Amino acid sequence: MSPDTALQDPLRFHRKSPPCAVVIYGANGDLTKRKLMPALYRLAYEGRLAPGFAVIGISRTAMSDDEFRSRMHDSVKKFLEDSPFDEDLWNSFAQGLYYLAGDVGDPDSYQALAKCLAEVEGSRKTEDNTLFYLSTQPSQYAEIAEGLGAAGLNKGKGWRRIVIEKPFGHDLTSARELQCRLEKVFRESEIYRIDHYLGKETVQNIMAFRFGNGIFEPLWTRTYVDHVQITAAESIGVEGRGAYYQEAGALRDMIQNHLLQVMATVTMEPASSFTSDAVRDERAKLLRAVRIMRPEQVAANAVAGQYGPGRSGSEPVIGFREEKGVDPDSQTNTFAAVTFLVDNWRWAGVPFYIRTGKSLPKRVTEIAIQFRTAPLAMFRKATAGAEALPNQLILRIQPEEGISLKFVSKRPGSGMQLRPVSMDFNYGSSFGERSPSAYETLLLDAISGDATLYTRQDMVEASWQAVQPILDYWSTQKFKFPNYAAGTWGPPAADEMLARWGHTWRRP
Repeated sequence: MSPDTALQDPLRFHRKSPPCAVVIYGANGDLTKRKLMPALYRLAYEGRLAPGFAVIGISRTAMSDDEFRSRMHDSVKKFLEDSPFDEDLWNSFAQGLYYLAGDVGDPDSYQALAKCLAEVEGSRKTEDNTLFYLSTQPSQYAEIAEGLGAAGLNKGKGWRRIVIEKPFGHDLTSARELQCRLEKVFRESEIYRIDHYLGKETVQNIMAFRFGNGIFEPLWTRTYVDHVQITAAESIGVEGRGAYYQEAGALRDMIQNHLLQVMATVTMEPASSFTSDAVRDERAKLLRAVRIMRPEQVAANAVAGQYGPGRSGSEPVIGFREEKGVDPDSQTNTFAAVTFLVDNWRWAGVPFYIRTGKSLPKRVTEIAIQFRTAPLAMFRKATAGAEALPNQLILRIQPEEGISLKFVSKRPGSGMQLRPVSMDFNYGSSFGERSPSAYETLLLDAISGDATLYTRQDMVEASWQAVQPILDYWSTQKFKFPNYAAGTWGPPAADEMLARWGHTWRRP
């Protein structure tokens, strides 16, 4: 398909971005190759990028512009998902790709970037709009921002924005320190903290589903909801990233970042309008309402796990402590399950169970909202041993995006026998078109200046405040790891945590 044909396709999106240059620090890394560049190419394929668009890649590896273009060509062709690769379109797109070799600690590299940006503005007509994307080690975020500020690159005739990847700090104190250094160079409105979970279609659709349908929002309260389960399970282990993961762990890597933001999206109050500030205000209010645990409450409401040897399907799997780069006595949690309570009028008394882990039986991310059980006294015989048949609303985030509603129906035949059935909605089959990747959505939003799906500093701090007591308590414990075998659903203590509430984990 040629670029002209792509632009004429009526199924293409309509919103276009303004002219700009995207400066990617860490341009030779996996994130750029696997996610960022394929997403930018796809936006070009969709006709979403302005003619005045450019990418300047920066890393320590020495290479020419043409070598960089060649590497990105191979990466996009390899990692582009659900999309055709058009050589003619690539050749046009690649004309806007440039490369600089430099170290983030070298002041001269920022002067070289300033010179390159001036040249690119003249040739590509970017209107001096610049998006800095930091795809580097988190420890370099503040250093790069300060380098940009010292070179005067944080200001110009056009707008300036900076995108940083999670984690946003290692704990509450470091998150505040990072913010203190960033805000000396960029305004809060120019800082975009990216969380790719918030760019997924199902997560975005939560608000449309709740607030766009009159039959659901009235039920979205403690009166009707019994509890909520949020699961983010990975079937693989750390896959060679043991040294990095050992410093993070499941609680930091997933719950503090992604899953508390997902929980806030599910439970927030209706915003006054669908604008960046209004939506994020409501998310922030919800996160501030999460009850902060006292040290003596952590043991009953938070479970740490670490996988040992086991099986994934028919294949044997080594334990986390046998992974390359991992301490044989590591206390890192590869599984975490937490019960959160929200102290506001809508959700008081409703437990929110969040779990995440590596080397679990399957890869799945979902939100399960379980409603209070209907009084089934008249159907006591009909339920035949099924003591409760609760209605559930399942929001599937991955691998297949969609929504399922589980309710009770009569089995065919004589008599009254009840059984649960499902009503399913699947994005792919219902709309018959491709959903944009999370990075496509989020990159376009950042270029367009829409921060709705980005995390604000007050939300970051509220998330850290919710998990900090758990981190502090766990740091004083000596866990008997490993406590679950690879290929199972985590340690028994996670089941016991729900059992104390009279609940059980859903098996996705």
